[in-house]
Amino acid sequence: MTPRNLSDRHRRVLPRWVTTYYDQPLQPVSASGRTVTDVHGVAHLDFFAGILTNTLGYGIPEFRRALDRQLDSGIVHTSTLYLIDAQVRLAERLAEQSGIDDAVVFFVNSGTEANDTALLAATCHTGSNHVIALTDSYHGRSLTSSAVSGLPGWRPSPYSPFDVTFASNGRTSPDGDEHPPRDPVADLEARLAGKAPPAALIVEPVQGLGGFHTPPTGLLQRYARIAARHGAVLICDEVQTAWGRTGRAWWGHQLHHLAPDVITFAKGTANGLPLGGVIARRDVLDSIPGRSISTFGGNPLACSAALATLDHLLDHDLQGNAEKAGQHLLGELQRLESAHAHLTGSRGQGLMLAVDVVDPRTGLPDPAAARVLVEACRTHGLLIGSGGRHGNSLRIAPPLTVTEGEIAAAARILAVAAQHGVTAAATA
Repeated sequence: MTPRNLSDRHRRVLPRWVTTYYDQPLQPVSASGRTVTDVHGVAHLDFFAGILTNTLGYGIPEFRRALDRQLDSGIVHTSTLYLIDAQVRLAERLAEQSGIDDAVVFFVNSGTEANDTALLAATCHTGSNHVIALTDSYHGRSLTSSAVSGLPGWRPSPYSPFDVTFASNGRTSPDGDEHPPRDPVADLEARLAGKAPPAALIVEPVQGLGGFHTPPTGLLQRYARIAARHGAVLICDEVQTAWGRTGRAWWGHQLHHLAPDVITFAKGTANGLPLGGVIARRDVLDSIPGRSISTFGGNPLACSAALATLDHLLDHDLQGNAEKAGQHLLGELQRLESAHAHLTGSRGQGLMLAVDVVDPRTGLPDPAAARVLVEACRTHGLLIGSGGRHGNSLRIAPPLTVTEGEIAAAARILAVAAQHGVTAAATA
């Protein structure tokens, strides 16, 4: 079966908004280390890690053995109506790692569900449906999580269960233009005047889909003080930034010296198996009335995978590797930027890096040229992502096990792809 046939079938039976990368979508069939092989037998270095999810990469023996042990037990799934040993052990580790006093953990299947749960708890805890969120943020695809997402293209419904006040991330205005207010804190205070007290302030320590921009630490700290003064819950969305990916910190919020009441996580937690969750102060999470369960959240297989992932991260100091390898990769991006007028704004934390593609004549975002570069990288054997407010950011986030040799190979491919961007700009 050719990828074209599978692509046609994909379009026939999936919604049109379920998009794929590339003019000829990629069909992976096997993988090892940081390399993914497609249906044609072509190998690609994976520098997007399934959207920052395959934390360890592929074919890690210790990880496979942990899954085999759970599969050998015959128990892949039991609901939370029963005791699950791996779930309790994982919750104990995460509660201890969180730094939150009297922490409790609730497991779900995705970042969207995690943020839904955090927002539900915040509204129950405070009795308010007013939420402060940042411009250019992304928190999920549900009605609640998309309502507090600050990227207009990813907020499809005009309806919202919340009264949302958007605060500037320091780069863009809450009103949607490119120019932040002169004093973002005073601007937020003015927007809050006359409104009900907020239930929550939700922030990404590094904005993921927004283009791997890191909001200014001082700004986030001042926003957090405003939230605390109003009795709001501070939610740190760590779906993309947790587990040492930012290099300097295990949790992304530690980059900003924040003290969250709630941490949400997902993506890289179980190295590709669906697992997300919420770590929160007990009084916040217990404020949800009644009883509840999560049918699949915290299932034995996913929790066993997460425990194995955490062990591997710590045993091999992958946080340290993220910092060292990330600095090397950022240096390569900066060298490319200095050589090509259509690349600008190299940035990132650890192995969460990006560079913007612009029209060299005007300096304006050039999402079409960004797509050309992403295609060119794939053609030459490198998988990267895209994003940003205008879709012109190249996002680069390999597994935390990436090697120096693989970074050098990726840098060579990026240099070739950047030349394709020059050609695209010249013919536009």
